[in-house]
Amino acid sequence: MPASTNHVVQCTVRGSAAWLTLDRPDVHNALSLELLDELAAGLDRAERDPAVRSVVIAARGPSFCAGADLAMARALHGESDLPRFLHRAAEVFDALVESPRPVIAAVQGGVIAGGLELVLACDLVVATEDATFADGHARYGMFPAAGGTTRLPRRIGANRAKQLLFTAQRWDAERMREAGLVTEVVPAGELERAVEALTERIGRHSPTGIAGMKRLVDTGAGTSPDRAAAQEMAACEAYASTDDFAEGLAAFAQGREPRFTGR
Repeated sequence: MPASTNHVVQCTVRGSAAWLTLDRPDVHNALSLELLDELAAGLDRAERDPAVRSVVIAARGPSFCAGADLAMARALHGESDLPRFLHRAAEVFDALVESPRPVIAAVQGGVIAGGLELVLACDLVVATEDATFADGHARYGMFPAAGGTTRLPRRIGANRAKQLLFTAQRWDAERMREAGLVTEVVPAGELERAVEALTERIGRHSPTGIAGMKRLVDTGAGTSPDRAAAQEMAACEAYASTDDFAEGLAAFAQGREPRFTGR
């Protein structure tokens, strides 16, 4: 997966991770149709690359993502393109959720509205100490359309989600870690190093096994305990027939590091 020449999303591979970097720093990486299309294209390229074991959503500049480009939204108001933008955002964020690869948000600065919905579509969130998170839709009479009312309560609980949705308050990274959305808080300047260490660790493990774990965790919350346990057992039995399972057992017996292929 060679480096991309896209203007608003830069796509590169570092080790076993594909980095998709939002690159509209002059507008705080606000979401546009162009950015969403390039983000989708970058994810598709990553998923077709067998060497890629995880995907990182990062951003250039002082902010991670300020949400939808409101200047664009104002221009599209009343036009058929506004619903198309909203549906496209939901579609792209759903693709991140449904990706078999772990998706990691590398967050610095402000995360607002659609930017928060983008973060909610990621599996793990590493944030700098100065990062702030806000839903923000209520502030300007907007309404969530890409996960704000659906994924946010599942990540931080209904009461906390309502507080953020109704008040448009900003929460810092540590508070979001305590709430359960942020996985790790790191000092400013150490974000890339921390994310690279995380992707390196994930990259050593079976991509088939990780994909199965991600799928079961995401679907298990809405399933009865008995049904979830049955699904886990079925997935484990299927995984036991893979080359990766056999490789793990062989590596343990031989006292060496396993070499997983995803087969």
